[in-house]
Order: sequence, then C-alpha cells, then structure tokens
Amino acid sequence: MTVNGYDDESELILNPVELWRNPNPDSTCCARFIEYVNKSHGLNLTETYDDLYSWSISDIPAFWADVWSFTNVRSSTPYTSVVDAAAPMFPRPQFFAGATLSYAQNLLFPTPVPDADSAAVYSVTEFSTTAVTWRELRERVRKLSVAMRRAGVKPGDRVAGYVSNNVSTLVSLLATSAVGGIWSSTSSEIGSVSVVERLAQIEPVLLFTDNASIYNQKVFNNLAKVSEIVAKLPSLKTVVVVETSSASAIDLASVTPAAGVAVLADDFVANVGQDEELQFEMLDFDFPLFIVYSSGTTGKPKCIVHGQGGSLIQHKKEHFIHMDMSTGDVFFQYTTCSWMMWQWLISGLASGATLVLYDGSPFQPAGESSMFKLIEELGVKYYGTSAKYLSILEQKNYMPRETYAMKNLRMVTSTGSVLSPSTFSYIYRSLGPDIVLSSITGGTDILSLFGAPSLMTPVYKGEIQVRGLGMAVEVWSPEEDGKRLDETGQPGDLVCTKVFPCMPVMFWNDPAGEKYEASYFERFGRHVWHHGDFVRLSPKTNGLIMLGRSDGVLKPAGVRFGSSEIYNVLIKEFPTEVDDALCVGMKRAEDMDETVVLFLKMQPQVSFTPELVAKIKKTIREQLSPRHVPGIIDETPEIPFTANGKKTETIVKGIISKSKIKVGASVANADCLQWYRDWAEAH
Repeated sequence: MTVNGYDDESELILNPVELWRNPNPDSTCCARFIEYVNKSHGLNLTETYDDLYSWSISDIPAFWADVWSFTNVRSSTPYTSVVDAAAPMFPRPQFFAGATLSYAQNLLFPTPVPDADSAAVYSVTEFSTTAVTWRELRERVRKLSVAMRRAGVKPGDRVAGYVSNNVSTLVSLLATSAVGGIWSSTSSEIGSVSVVERLAQIEPVLLFTDNASIYNQKVFNNLAKVSEIVAKLPSLKTVVVVETSSASAIDLASVTPAAGVAVLADDFVANVGQDEELQFEMLDFDFPLFIVYSSGTTGKPKCIVHGQGGSLIQHKKEHFIHMDMSTGDVFFQYTTCSWMMWQWLISGLASGATLVLYDGSPFQPAGESSMFKLIEELGVKYYGTSAKYLSILEQKNYMPRETYAMKNLRMVTSTGSVLSPSTFSYIYRSLGPDIVLSSITGGTDILSLFGAPSLMTPVYKGEIQVRGLGMAVEVWSPEEDGKRLDETGQPGDLVCTKVFPCMPVMFWNDPAGEKYEASYFERFGRHVWHHGDFVRLSPKTNGLIMLGRSDGVLKPAGVRFGSSEIYNVLIKEFPTEVDDALCVGMKRAEDMDETVVLFLKMQPQVSFTPELVAKIKKTIREQLSPRHVPGIIDETPEIPFTANGKKTETIVKGIISKSKIKVGASVANADCLQWYRDWAEAH
C-alpha cells in the first residue's frame, strides 16, 4: 500500500525523511516547561517532547494548571478547580471554576510587559505600513471601550465586524472584550447574503465596518453591501464606519439602522475625555468571547461560541510553549477576519509579540516576492500562510532566498489544507535549511490546533510535527466500535478522548445542545470528540499525516483513501499542466460502487487532452496504487471554494451523486456549481 505520492509506504511511515532538527532543543521554552513540571510535581520527565506529551494527557488538571502559571495568565480572582477530567466531554465540563479575567487585559498587558513605546502592531496594506506602539494601542482601546459603554454595550451583547485585517479591527475586538461583549467578524469580501445568514442568528447591537476594502491594487466601496446587511439586522442600534480609504465616499444615511444611528469612527470617540480610565470587565473563564461559524456550505452556518479563557490559555500554550514566542518577536499570519487564524494571530499579543496585520493580496505590489519583501523589512520571525499559497510558489519555482536574507525568519506555519510532501522539500530549497516548517491542523471548532509546531521535534517530510500538549488525539477506525489505529499507521478518523479548555462553550441558539452534540459526539459518544479529519499517525515519529476530511474520504471497492493523496501527486508531477483539482466520489442511487472523479482546472494556455489523462492515470497507478486511479478524469473551468479558500468537496460530491443537498451562502463562487449540475446530468 502506498501513501502521499511515495512509491513505497515505508519511505514515509517506516523510514521518514528528516528535513530539520534543532541542534539545541534544551534551549527551548518547551524544555524549560519540562523542568517546571518536574519541579512542581516531583517528576523525572526526560527532556523529550513525547515524554512531556504523554504526561500532559495523563493528568489533564495538573497540566492545564501548570500552563496557567507558566504562561502567566492574568486573572482578578483565582480558580478553585481546573476541571473534572473524568466527566464526559459532552455536556462540556466547566474549566477553571471561580477564576475571573479579561482576554483584552491579557493581550494589552502581557507578562513581561513590553516597552510601551515599542511596536505592538504593524498595520500593512498593499500601499503602506503603519507602526502602532503598545501605548497607542492601549489608548485607542481605552477611548473606544468608553464610547461603547456610553452607547449602551454591556456584557453579553454581540458586537459584529464587517471588516478587513487592520489595526482598527483589532482595536474594535479588544474594546469589545474590555466591555464584556461577544465579538463576531466576517471579512469584507464576503457577500451580504452570506453575512446576514450568519449575523441574523446572533442579533448584534453594534456593527463595525470599513468604508472600503483594498485588494490587488484596487479599492472597493463596501457601503452598498453594508446597507443591505443593516436592513436585515433589526437588532442593530449603532453602526460605526471606519474610513480605510479616502477614495471611497461615505454616505452614513445609507447604513443607518432603522432604530439607531450610524457614525464615523473618529466621531464615535471624539468626546471621550483623558480622565476616563481603561477598564476591563472581569468575567468567568468560560464566558463567551467569540462567535465563529461553520462553513455553511450545505446549509445555514452553525454559530460556534468560544470562551475567553479557553481561547487565551490554548493560544498562549501554542505560541509560548510550542513556538518560543516572546516579547518583541514579529508574528505575521496571512489571514482574513473570517478565518479562525485571525484569532490565533491576535492572541500573539498575550506573549508580547508584535503583530503584522496585512490587508490585501499576497501577490501585491511585487508579485511572488511581496510577502518575503515584507518579512525582511519587518524582521518577521514567525510567518503563517496557507498550503495553497505555498503550492502556488512551488509551481512557479520561486526562490525567495536568492533575493532576501530574511535573517530573523525562524518558523513557517502552513494550514488551511493538506501540505504536500513535495512542498515540504520546496520550502527547504527556497528558504534554507534552518527554517522550521510546521504544517498545523485544528480548525474553527476549537479555534486552535490539534496538530502543532514543535522546536524540540524534527520536521519530517509530509508530516505535522506533533499532537498538541494536553490534546489527547488518537486515530480511530471509522466503524462505531472505534478501534484505535495509532500504532499501526493505518488511516482513520482524528478524535480527541479527553476534555480540553478550547472546546466551544456552546452553540448559539442551541439551548439543549442538540447541534453541539450532533457536531462532535454523534459518532463515538459523549466521551470522544470526533473532529472529521482523515489522518494517519506515524508509529515511527508520532507525527500526523493529513489525508483530507472524513466526509470527503474516497471509497471505491471498499478501499478508503483521502483526496489529498491524489492532489499531492498532481502538485509534484504536473505543476505546469494542472492549476488546481477537485477529487470526489460519485455514487448515485443506481450505482453499485463509488466512482472516483477527478476534475482538473488547467493552467492557462495548457490543453486538456486524452494523452494527459493517460499520463496522470499512469502516474497515480505507479506512485499510489491501481485502486487510487480515478474512474473519470475531466476538465472543469472552475473549482468551488469557500470564502476561506477551502475546496467544497462535499457539495460537488452531492451534486454529481444527485443527492438532495442544500448549498449555503458561504460558497464564494457558487455560480460555478451550475457547471457541475450540468455535468451530472450529462453523465
């Protein structure tokens, strides 16, 4: 059996290819944490990640208590207990009972406190870069939070953002947290129907919006869409418009809610006096902070609610212990405000990091070199991006190290989809041998990571380095008996078998928890979180190998494999012919077995030919197996994606299988789905 584009499974599973190893693992924050744990509990853990990981999931309360103290979580009252680790995962048990804290305070006043006049944020567009100091950031949050309280925003009120990734959005979120509000944002490239589909469910009282968005050197006026959104949200009392571009006119009357006011951001805070202090509402650990949304590709998006303490302590663990992030380190994650990676980025402030908030195209203004020019200029140490972006650079064979020194760059993280083994190799060719390339995985459901970076563990080709500390991740067979497959290297479903603090605190408008339970605990019961990823765990390295989503698993003749295995071959062997691809299973009512269908979007000026189809089939047969060869390969003009850039395999699978499937508003290019409907009718 073969996997991930390798001629022999043993090359990846039994003989992993090492790409990087830390010459000084004892110098890492994780090593210091091991010493801390040993001293706290009279243990003798060896200075290895695996030893620490095993302990972290064996004593959940002790582990999270140590993370709390080691990462300097700031609270106004102490906790009385950590969690009942023996309780079922559903209903969700309470974490850190008795503790009250403020997420915003922890981000604005991390320990140790950075120099007030040093940069907290670089707010970057395609046209300019603006540095904002810690002092300026706190002052802006102070003024806005005072104005929000004056406007009647109180703890538990929902505050929405239809915004770009800039410092004004960060200030809006921190001010919302300071007053105890619940923040929910969507990025301004998303259409009004999709935004209303989300926000109408949570009934926000205040909406922040940018008057314009910038992408690919063009300025787009947002207010026409905002007008449509405001008209469908009767709960709104206040709309605050941030002027992000003077090139786009602002008509406040067009965005004034029926029972409220619309105001420019500068005017909203104009009357706040210097004598009014920055105050933080101190709230329970599990008090709601963020509302984020499921993809909504096959129906109305579910409103997933995350608590302030769970998001904070999980992100501090990942940034501080896993990544060594500390005061003054520059942290750049390319993201939008609709993607959970935005929350992951901004929490870097809690470790004292300086954030890069980028709004625009990753290819502007300097093409492929844009992001790497920025990395060099700002001294970025941690750079996060999508696997798709890195695969595009690989296709172009772009070599940033030939142009930019990037002497501060230490770690590149990749997420959003599976990172191909060939792209692992490309990164080390293009950026150099000293980079820590960390493919990571988690998601909106946990607002953080199951598969995480590590500075103590080698990077192996095609693998996510480690399972996150305190996250009892296992690989189970898809059958209801849930047989563990960890030690065999066989593919299966990613599950988590012990409670963790970044579990959602609830779903909005789900008082009995029926949607919550159905989302994660329907398959294996209330003691096991079923995440929906199809993975392998390497018995040799303990690294995770991502194979795709469980609902997109291909099963021709009963053989299960992930679509990423096909994509990896295409990326590696056909980069000049194939621009993108979609691989799904087709099983109509009359079919006895599932047929694997591979849709190819060709590179410009490249023809789709029978000869190319034959070559692709031959390559898949040789590099994977005869059972991996698609039954049908066809050309498509467009691949459907969500607004976050994820392929909508489940929707296309439903369409071509002629099953009844509702398409949600979150498919960014939903018009292209008609082509797949026509294809299904013709086949």
